[in-house]
This record gives sequence, C-alpha cells and structure tokens, in this order.
Amino acid sequence: MQSAITVFAQFLSLVPKSVFTKLSKLHKPKRSPRTFSPWSHFVHLLHAQLAGCKSLRDGIMGMNAASSRLYHLGVKPVPRSTFADANNKRPYAMFEALFGELYTRCLSQAPKHKFSFENKLFSLDASVIDLCLTLFPWAKFRTAKGGIKVHTVVDHDGYLPAVVTVTEAKCHEVNIAKLLKLPKGSIVVFDRGYNDYTWFRQLCKSDVFLVTRLKSNARFRVIERHRTDRATGVTSDHIIQVAVGEKTMTLRRVGYRDQETNNYLEFLTNHMTLPARTIADIYKERWQVEIFFRFIKQNLKIKSFLGNSKNAVLSQVYVAMIAYLLLTYQKFLSKIGISLHYLARLVQRNLFQCCSILDLVEPQRKRVKFNNTKQLSLLD
Repeated sequence: MQSAITVFAQFLSLVPKSVFTKLSKLHKPKRSPRTFSPWSHFVHLLHAQLAGCKSLRDGIMGMNAASSRLYHLGVKPVPRSTFADANNKRPYAMFEALFGELYTRCLSQAPKHKFSFENKLFSLDASVIDLCLTLFPWAKFRTAKGGIKVHTVVDHDGYLPAVVTVTEAKCHEVNIAKLLKLPKGSIVVFDRGYNDYTWFRQLCKSDVFLVTRLKSNARFRVIERHRTDRATGVTSDHIIQVAVGEKTMTLRRVGYRDQETNNYLEFLTNHMTLPARTIADIYKERWQVEIFFRFIKQNLKIKSFLGNSKNAVLSQVYVAMIAYLLLTYQKFLSKIGISLHYLARLVQRNLFQCCSILDLVEPQRKRVKFNNTKQLSLLD
C-alpha cells in the first residue's frame, strides 16, 4: 500500500526508471564513482532539495539519519567526498535531459490555462542568482561580483517550467530568446527587456504570437485605428508600423488603463484578432513567471550550493527544477486543494514518514479512519 512507503519514495516513483537508465547511459562521464551510481546521485540531490538542506554535510547527515529506509529507495549512505566528486564530474546534462522528460509527463496531468482561446500560452523571463566570486571564480559577473542567470519559459498549462537555460549572469536575455523553438500558433508574453524587432520578425515568420509592453521611446506610425469600449479599460487599439532595419513590420498597439490602480499601459502584439482587453489580461498573466521565481528561491535550494564547480551548480539548479515538477505533478495527481508552498513545507518536514500524500495533507481523514476501525473492533 502507498501508506506503507515513505513520502520521499512516492516522489521518486514518479521518475520512470527506464527513462533514467537511458539518460544515465547517454550522459555517462569518462570516470564515475563505482560505488555511487547515477540513481544514488540523483536521489541525494533531490533529497537536498525537498528536505531544504543548507550544505553538503547537511544533506549527508539527513540521508544517514534515515539509513534504515534507504534500501527501499535503491541507495545507500555515501561518504561526503564521493558525493562531492560526483557533483563535479557527473555531467549536469543528464539532469537537464531528465527535467525535459518529466515536464512532458507532468504536462499530461496539468490543467489548461484560464483563457478561452486554444493557443498555448508561455511566459518568458530570466532571474539572476548571485554567487560569491571568491568561491565561484568561473561565474564572474562584475568586478567584485559573481552570478548566473536562469532563463525560463513557463507554460501556463499548470504553470510549469517548460524550458530552463542557465548562462553567465552578463548574458543578455534576448540572445537566449532567439534560440527558443516554440510551437506554431503559441503565444509568448515577456517584459520590455526583450524588445528586439529583429527577434519579433523571427517570431512572426515562425507563426508565434507575442505580447509585450511598448517602450516609451518607441518610434512608430499609426496606419489604422479601431473602435474601443472604454468601460473595459481599453483606451486605444491601433495597427502600427515600426522600422526593422530598411524594412517595416506591422504590429498592434493596445492602450489600457487599469481601473484599480489607474496605471496606463501600452501593449505590443502581432495577434490581430484577439479582443484588446484579452491582450491586456494576457500580459497581466505574465506575473505567474515572477511567482515561479519567488517560489523556487524561497522553497528550493538554488541560492546556496553543495559544490563550487560550474557542473555542481548547474546540476543542483536542474534538480531543483525537477523537484518543482515533482511537487506540481504530485499535486495534480492527488487533486489536493492546497498551495504548492504549503505542500513543499509539509513534504520537507515529513520526507521519511510512512504515509500517503493525502494522509499527509489531511491528517484528520486518517484519524477518522483509525477511529472507525477501532469502533468496529470493539463491536466484534
């Protein structure tokens, strides 16, 4: 029964062993620890994420404390030096590939986005993670500061991270955005930091729709004006032309005044048929990517690291993304009505408890079940 295995084992059961074995063979290092398999390495890294371990020593101590239950996970206690060596030498690309596989599986259970249109909706943003330059000299950002930048595409079906790319902090967001391959007909929303008309033309040629903010210093020419319903907050709906080198590109400009804050915003899109108010609502939905970054920084370990090498840092980042997917996947499967933040905290405090996820979330349900059983035994 599920209640007879640990909460941690239930999360690990969501990772297909056949897929993991295939990826570990595909991304095999030249030399790997004989006594520390790829699966054991992954389990130790995932434990550090879900348990909120602050250091390598903390992670090892947590696993050793539950040594009697590690056999059922397919792992055993490992020396700290062996763990550190694996972090440095086992390619992070294996965890990156596993993240992609789990996104596909998790998406099959994810609820659709809240809009009525059928197009896929994505949000694009990047966040910098500061690093100490003395400890991470390979991550030089400024004169006396280090850092990495996590570029993320969030799928609004379930608010799942669909694409995660980690670069040096000084890498501009647009350079990574130009490498994205989004599905035809999808809508991608991003802030003004990504404004690049050459990239916009590339999106148009790929049949991808964009929604962003118009820069205050943008130069354009209005070629068509549409009627608007000011009761919806929309103040203008124009077709405009902007210069892209020696050529021009036709886009749509939507003016909107938020009735709650009285803020005036101007949006830019290449989608000509959606209602103007929907364009404004799509941009407002971009805030979900900010919520995603806030969650992983508060609940997962991507600000303190178990190793100083680039490979160790990137391995930990991708396993953090896997932990996020497993938390959301478990939430979808269990159909529990609690926040992801609350679920993460519950899991952190009960990782090696032997109970089902539902019993963990609803302890009262388990107590009632126990009382009913006790009453029946008395009647017998």
